[in-house]
This record gives sequence, C-alpha cells and structure tokens, in this order.
Amino acid sequence: MNLSVQLAPRNNKGLLLTNPIMTASGTFGYGIEFEHLFDIQRLGAIICKGTTFKPREGNPQPRIVETASGVLNSIGLQNIGVDALIAEKAPIWAGWHVPVIVNIAGETIDDYARVAERLDRVAGISGLEVNISCPNVSAGGAEFGANPDTAASVTADVKKATSLPVLVKLTPNTGDIVAVAVSVAEAGADAISLINTLKGMAIDIKTRRPILGNIYGGLSGPAIKPVALHMVYQVAGAVDVPVIGCGGISTAEDAIEFILAGASAVQVGTANLTSPRAALDVLEGIERFIRDEGIRDIAELIGTVR
Repeated sequence: MNLSVQLAPRNNKGLLLTNPIMTASGTFGYGIEFEHLFDIQRLGAIICKGTTFKPREGNPQPRIVETASGVLNSIGLQNIGVDALIAEKAPIWAGWHVPVIVNIAGETIDDYARVAERLDRVAGISGLEVNISCPNVSAGGAEFGANPDTAASVTADVKKATSLPVLVKLTPNTGDIVAVAVSVAEAGADAISLINTLKGMAIDIKTRRPILGNIYGGLSGPAIKPVALHMVYQVAGAVDVPVIGCGGISTAEDAIEFILAGASAVQVGTANLTSPRAALDVLEGIERFIRDEGIRDIAELIGTVR
C-alpha cells in the first residue's frame, strides 16, 4: 500500500510526503504544541501558522465565534515573526522526519519576497505556502488572490527569492478562482492549495454589535466543504501542478472526496480545534479504506471523478 505523494515534481528539491494528510495553517500552531498528544511524525506534512516579516499582535478580541457547522475566525495573523521562527522553531523541526511547510503572508509583494528569502536554505523547513488572502495595502486593501495578475506577481517574486518548493493557497473570495489558479501555475507555483476561508460575520442581537472584534472574519469548517470541493474539482481540471484540497475536512470520507475530485493531498484544519488528533484519525481512516478496497497506490484514486 503506497500512500506517498510528490507535491513539487517541477522543483529540484521536490516535496515528497509519505501520505497525503497535512495540517492546515493556523489550526496546528507550530506543530510543537501537539507533540505530546499523538505521534505527529505519522502525518504527511505540517503547515505552521502564518508568518510575516515582523511580529504581529493580531486583531482585537473576540477573535473566534462558532457558527452553524463552522467557525468564524479573525486572528489577524498573530505570529512571532520570521526571525524568531528561524531561531526558535526551525531547529526543532530540523530533528523531525515529517516535513514542515511555513505559511507566509504580507501586506505588499516585497513583504512576501523578504520572508521567502529569509527562510531559504533554513534547516527544518521543507517548503513555503503563500497566503494570498492577505490585504494588498498598495491596492487599497483588496486581497492579492482576488486578481489573477496580483496573484501571479506575488508567486513570481516568491519563486525568485527562494529555492524551496512554493505552494500557493487560493482565496475563494474572487470572481474566478480558476483564472487565479492558472495564473499562479504559469507564474511558477509548484502546487496549489485551496480553499482559504470565506468571508463572513456574526451579530449579537442583544448588543446589536458584531461579535468579532474585527467585525468580519473567515468562515471555515464543515459548512464550507461543498464550496471547497467544487473549487478543487474545477482547479484540478485546469492546471498541470498538484492540487491540495482544504475546507471542512474532518473525516476520511471527506478527504477521499477531495482526492477523487483531483487533490493529490488534503489539509485538515478546523477539525483540529475540536479534536487534536483529527488529522491522524483521517489518515487511519484512509488507510482502512485503501486496504478494504484493495487499492495498491493512492494515485489510483486521484482525480478519477471527471
């Protein structure tokens, strides 16, 4: 039974995972926090929380609110900054065999490139995931990923700044996600992950005020799975690089749906907030399914629904 997947076949370094189960950025800390709960080395890859050039305090509280079948979050990219990550986290990751991918973010294209350059050739870091759901300050706050041209520009500049495999995480908050996916693939992305959260808000009817301190946030969890699955299906049929599915995955059955739709790997996100070992449960469920179905290689399932 072979569950391994190559997520960066066009990159000289490659990004080989022993299995297709990854943790989604912002839901698994730096991975270190979960070491005592289960064997995280069994996972395919860990994507750490979003990292910026300088430390960020994040948005005002409250930052998280539960919704029907989902969660709204407005963390605001609170993080320790790239220098602290290199000094404090990377040395620990260097002793792991599970690959760690750093999610990077910025307010300008230069921000992304500077973070990517700092992380290049750092022991313990196997790849970068570019979060293009961030506000482009130079363009009045619109998300980089909302426009194919700006998405491609960020991708191209990050690729120039690093030799690491580059995954680009797409926002669903755009009019044509397929056009964005094609543009970042043409700009050099080694793989594409999707989707990030959908914009949403919640209101306290007693106070008549938004519940989140930042007014609106990003919706994740089971509520967005059908949207994410459809977008993965669309994008996988339009690009020639590996696709990573994310959005509402909490069971092995969910993950298998994404793989059938064309995802080479999947990210478990919000489920980690309710069950710390959710990603491992998904992996073990896939292993059972593969064994019961008599499938020898996970590649036999990828993109078979067309």
